[in-house]
Amino acid sequence: MRITEAARRLGTSARMLRYREDLGLLPQVRDRAGSLRGPAHRQFSAEDVEAVAAALELERRYDISPAALAFGLRVLTEPGVRAEVAELGRRIGRIRPLPARALEFEKERALRLLNLANSPTRGAGSRRSGARTG
Repeated sequence: MRITEAARRLGTSARMLRYREDLGLLPQVRDRAGSLRGPAHRQFSAEDVEAVAAALELERRYDISPAALAFGLRVLTEPGVRAEVAELGRRIGRIRPLPARALEFEKERALRLLNLANSPTRGAGSRRSGARTG
């Protein structure tokens, strides 16, 4: 179906659907077969309309804008953006800091391993060398 029909079924306007497309909130809806009459036309399948309806429902349920939903998807799909948002969340107290105890355990473990690797008597009488003590 064309964009005007899809908009009518969704209770929105074709302009809003084009806006959502610009934000990356629509599945691929452009007809890829190039036409001599101009740019490819948007064609919506029933599944496409259902996907847009799901996005509209999320926006309504959580009282967010299409731009906010688009950014949420970006956070989920771009690891760099996800890391920066998580760091901001930790800085402002919305996300718990990484557990200090677990970090201390890992730090101590790494230091023990480094000490074993750099020890001049490494292997002389140690359990790792296969020598058994009585």
